[in-house]
Amino acid sequence: MLYSLGYIALLFISSACGWMPEEHRSMTNKTGFNLFDTATDHNSTDKRWLPGSGKIRGVNLGSLFVIEPWINSDEWSSMGCGEQHSEFDCVIHLGQMQANAVFQSHWGSWITQADIAQMQSYGLNTIRIPVGYWMLESLVYADSENFPQGGFSYLEQVCGWASDAGFYIIIDMHGAPGAQVSQNADTGQWASTPGFYVSWQYNRATQFLSWLTQNIHSNNNFRNVGMIGIVNEPVQIADTTATMRQTYYPNAFNAIRAAESAAGVSANNYLHIQAMNQNWGSGDPNQYLTDLYFAAYDDHRYLKWANVEVSQASYISTSCTDTDAGGNTPTVVGEFSLSVPDDVQWTAAWDPSTQQAFYKQWFAAQVMTYERTAIGWVFWTWKTQLGDYRWSYQDAVTAGVIPVNPEDVYSYGAC
Repeated sequence: MLYSLGYIALLFISSACGWMPEEHRSMTNKTGFNLFDTATDHNSTDKRWLPGSGKIRGVNLGSLFVIEPWINSDEWSSMGCGEQHSEFDCVIHLGQMQANAVFQSHWGSWITQADIAQMQSYGLNTIRIPVGYWMLESLVYADSENFPQGGFSYLEQVCGWASDAGFYIIIDMHGAPGAQVSQNADTGQWASTPGFYVSWQYNRATQFLSWLTQNIHSNNNFRNVGMIGIVNEPVQIADTTATMRQTYYPNAFNAIRAAESAAGVSANNYLHIQAMNQNWGSGDPNQYLTDLYFAAYDDHRYLKWANVEVSQASYISTSCTDTDAGGNTPTVVGEFSLSVPDDVQWTAAWDPSTQQAFYKQWFAAQVMTYERTAIGWVFWTWKTQLGDYRWSYQDAVTAGVIPVNPEDVYSYGAC
């Protein structure tokens, strides 16, 4: 979840990777099978395919396995976490046993099978699941790290529901060892400084990715997991992330491929490996990569923190023409929302209770652009306790701002 980003538009340049957006933006595996195409007979060995739409249209399961207290503050308080900044802090506050109990209750109720069914009824085809490295509990330093335990079985459950419903699944390492950014609950800890950018933390992260890959390829509940994000929103300072690009990225790719090779996975069934694209500001993710087969990229587009004129007309125009800057391909816009700058968000011109027509047009402008310039989009997030549909796909559909069928945005004339 982003808290500061200068606005940079999208342009996708060619690179050698396992699947590319073609004329109709199809996604093909190594054998040429269109992973989105239900009109073609589906080979059961070619898993991780999408029904229906030829574009990724999805939602994040925010605050499920990496709780961000601002999203669900009522539940955070009821869990006994109160004023705690992050999961790490709450586990210290409650003690391990009590924390395990309250977090397991949260995991079992925040996203249910009924939620998955509702997402499906809304024409969505993809979910992105933020997770932390501590889900592999053997990686956690018992003497200095504090995280809730038992999350993996709930991840298995939600992926099973989503696979049964035909969803494409992206699992993203949102919380990296040592924290990839400081003072942000979306890393799972309120770290004073980002401690991820050292070799031993990279090694722990690659261990997590290898373990996750093994589980994805051996457990039927994970059969529709097609993409792993190897680190969410690293710091936007190219010098700081130099070792990440030079060491961690190649090692992460190698660890995932080695786990697949050891499991006897054929190349057509590899996972797509996703890094933040060059637009993000952490440098070129491909700089030290030698094999881009089934590589993919993530970009997060929040005008809320962008350097653009804050007006409704500007937001519509900017989103409609978001095509101008360099990047990597294929990119999924893995996060965006309908939120606007804090200092204006409750003023009359931006009030969600009276400005539904604008937010409806702005949503349409964004997703049409992300389907034109990228291979699709994943809204942040599915549900919140904010009472504000600008961050909640579920609430925005109820409010009539997001259509039940995403295809309807093409009839709105937003752009």
